[in-house]
This record gives sequence, C-alpha cells and structure tokens, in this order.
Amino acid sequence: MKTGPRSGLPAVHRILDLPAIEALAAAHGRTAVVDAVRRALDQARQRIDGESAVPATDLIVSAVARHLSDTLRPSPRPVYNLTGTILHTNLGRATLPEEAIAAMIAVARAPADLEYDLAEGARGERDHHVLDDLRHLTGAEAACIVNNNAAAVMLTLNTLARGKDVPVSRGELIEIGGSFRIPDIMARAGAKLREVGTTNRTHLRDFAEAIGPRAGLVMKVHTSNYTIEGFTAAADERALAALCRERGVPFAIDLGSGTLVDLARYGLPHEPTPAEAIAAGADLVTFSGDKLLGGPQAGIIVGRAALIARLNRNPMKRALRVDKLTLAALSAVLKLYRDPDRLAERLPTLCLLARSRVDIDPVAATIAGPLRDRLGDRARIRLVDCASQIGSGALPSRTLPSRGLALEPTAARREAGRALARLASDLRALAIPVIGRIESGALILDCRTLFEAEGFVANLAGLATLP
Repeated sequence: MKTGPRSGLPAVHRILDLPAIEALAAAHGRTAVVDAVRRALDQARQRIDGESAVPATDLIVSAVARHLSDTLRPSPRPVYNLTGTILHTNLGRATLPEEAIAAMIAVARAPADLEYDLAEGARGERDHHVLDDLRHLTGAEAACIVNNNAAAVMLTLNTLARGKDVPVSRGELIEIGGSFRIPDIMARAGAKLREVGTTNRTHLRDFAEAIGPRAGLVMKVHTSNYTIEGFTAAADERALAALCRERGVPFAIDLGSGTLVDLARYGLPHEPTPAEAIAAGADLVTFSGDKLLGGPQAGIIVGRAALIARLNRNPMKRALRVDKLTLAALSAVLKLYRDPDRLAERLPTLCLLARSRVDIDPVAATIAGPLRDRLGDRARIRLVDCASQIGSGALPSRTLPSRGLALEPTAARREAGRALARLASDLRALAIPVIGRIESGALILDCRTLFEAEGFVANLAGLATLP
C-alpha cells in the first residue's frame, strides 16, 4: 500500500460527491466536471512533488470551478480598449452599431433568404443584399463582397491579371499588418508585378511606358498607413483612368480603409472615398468593411458590372465569400449612411472619431477615484492629456487629442518595470479585461473609447481578489 503526501489527496469519486461539485455538474455536465476534477488533482500531485502541502478540499473545488469557467467561457471575449487606438486590429477593429447587432441576431435565429430570390421563388445572389446601397453610396454599377480587403485585392488580381503584368508605382508597394505585402499578394494571385516610377515620384508617362500587350490590370494603391512628403509626384487618377481606357486595360484602385463619407465634415483630414474613385474613372475599387466604414470584417469591390461579373465567376469567389451574419451587419451599417445628418450619432466609429476632449475628460475623472481605491499604494494615478490614433492604417500622421489616466507604479526603480508589467497583467485578468498601453514608464488608459464609466468601475471589483 502506497503512503506519502500524495495519499492525502481525495479520490475522484469523493470529489464528485461533494455538493458544490454536483452543482457544477448540473450546470456544465458530468463529463466536463470529471475532466476538470482529474486535472485539478493532477496539478495538486505536481505541487506535492514540489514539496507543497496537500491542498484543502475547498481549494480543489475552487480549482475545478476556475477551470470550468476558463474552458467553457465563450471566446473571443469583450474587452475595454483603452489603448488609444480606435480601430485596433488585434481588438476587432470597428464596434458595430446596435442596428447591425440586431440584424445579425435576427438572421442567426432563423433561416434567411441568403441566396434565395423571394420575388422569383428561385436561387438568388448573396451580394444582392447590399448592392442597392453600395450603388447609391459609391455610384458604381455593381458590387462584390468577400471576407476582407486582402481577399478583394487577390480576387481582382487573379481574375483580371493572372499571368499578366500589373504596373504599380514603387511608392505604393505597401506592407500592412501581419507582413501582408502587395508584391506577395500579386505573386500568390498569379499576377506579375511591374514597378513603375520611383519611391517618391511617379508620372503618367511611367504608366504609359509600362502598359504593353502583356498588361492585365493597372493598380493604384492608397498608402493609408504611411505618408511620403517633400519632393513627390503621383499620376492623376483621372488621367490614369483615361490612359487605361485608351489602352483597353482595367484600372483598379485599392483604398484600404475606405471611408464612405468625407471625414473633413467631422474635423478630420480628407480621405479618398470610393465614390470619388469611381467618379475619377476607376473600373474597380476595393476597400474594407471594418475600418473607417464602421461595419463588419469584409472586403468590398465596387465598379463596372462586366468586371464584377467576371469576379463572381472565378471559383476563388466561393472560397472567399461571406456568411449571412456578415451580410446582415453590413447591410444594416450601409443603411445608416442613407441618413448622413445622424450618422455620427448612430455609427460608433464616427462617434469615436468625432468625440472631443471636453466630452472625454469627465469619464477619465469618474474612473480615477475607484482605480485609486482598488490599487491603493501600488500606483500613482494622474489625469493626463494623451493622443489617440485612428488605427488600421487610416490617417497614420494624424492623432486626436484625448484624456486619460497615467498609472505609475510606486515600486523602487529597479522593480518598476516588473511592477508595471504586473499592473497591466492584473487589469487584463479582470472579468472584462482592461487593455491600455505602456508609455514612458506608465500604463496609459486612454478614455476616448470609454463611454459607460459605471460598468467599468463595477468591473474593477475583481482587482480586490487578484493575488
């Protein structure tokens, strides 16, 4: 018979007979609870081997409950984005308006006319759910929807320029997040990149010399995530469109973020819109749904009906298409643009972009006191001016004045870095994780994206139970 510290651990069936465990089994199912009990006992054995004492039964029960909570909790999880980046790629980019959320719930609960023409009683096209709105908002003849803008660019290249040359200005060979590069996408799509001009200056004559019999498409890429200033030149879009028509080659513009309204209306620098690109003569325009547009993740292609029809016939389109939830959300968001006078009130992305520092300051002041109470002497907390950025490659040289809190650890200098990392970690461990940014020896919580201070303060109660 084995003796030793491990022998003090209760058997699995003894733990399963405890009332607290039986309650967990009723809530989560016996299989999940048995797995969690075995895991908790295995971890306890490992700690005993490390000369820890046999844990009390209530600690084993707590470990089981924690494991079930972590394992069965839906994921991804909502977080408080206080990084100062509004359209944060890692945090899901645009927050959807209530109209889009309601539309998604409605079609999630029941079958929907995703690819069914109710008038004809026959199969339909899923992209038609947003076609009228995109025509109205961009002036294009037709539209095609895929799962993101990278897919939109790849589908366009693969359909129109597979095995053919694609002239692009050297100054527009961009790289965006995740090491996504235009040259790499062209290669994967089967197109052959032909660089024209120089990094800072590209002229119409450069394109004219590059458009030969092997040209399949001319592409212009909006450098949304960086700027080139100084001695620069770029080919005029109208002139380039005319040149492409003359040579019989399609002209595509990749706008990246793609706003549907003039941002100057909200005190921001102007960003080119799909409507402007179509008016300038572009045959196809690609842009994102979850950036400045403020909708779900999607890649949107608008342009000439004949070219859109070719994209839809490409077998790759089926692999890149979106589902009914995305289309429902996108449709609801596009309909908000039909009422431009109230758009900034109803579309969270524009609301956040247009928010003034005067509106943000009371929110920062409201949460400062509760944070001091919870953190005690762990950190000094100051109200500070800060600068928000739009994110996701939009207006990279423009920041927005904001207000927030600077949390500075009170630990000795040699321990300050570790204390700062622990502080950030503890906030991320809350029921609704709080994510800020570390800057100049402090954790900055930018309050531009925080509206409801009461819920944030209630969430801080979890700091009291953190080890």
